[in-house]
Amino acid sequence: MIRLKGFKNVVYMSVALGMLIYSLPQLQLREVGSLPMIFSSIWIAMALLVIASHLHQILGVDEEKRRELKRINRMKKWQLEQLVQGRRKMLQFRK
Repeated sequence: MIRLKGFKNVVYMSVALGMLIYSLPQLQLREVGSLPMIFSSIWIAMALLVIASHLHQILGVDEEKRRELKRINRMKKWQLEQLVQGRRKMLQFRK
């Protein structure tokens, strides 16, 4: 089965890339310092940021960090359960 989250990122990245490719010929990048040129530059930068963020999610760069945070949250939940049950000894863990 296809992972829906990854599929969505591929679709959204493709749409952003398509918009960028379609708009490049219409954007005015010739007159340095003019308002249309500044707008075009900012628009291209934003489109590239959107594409980069989806590519980052697709490649799963933060997967290890996500697993580590999940482990820490489980430990905190366990410690809270121990505190509620009356066992005051809390484990210390390193960051």
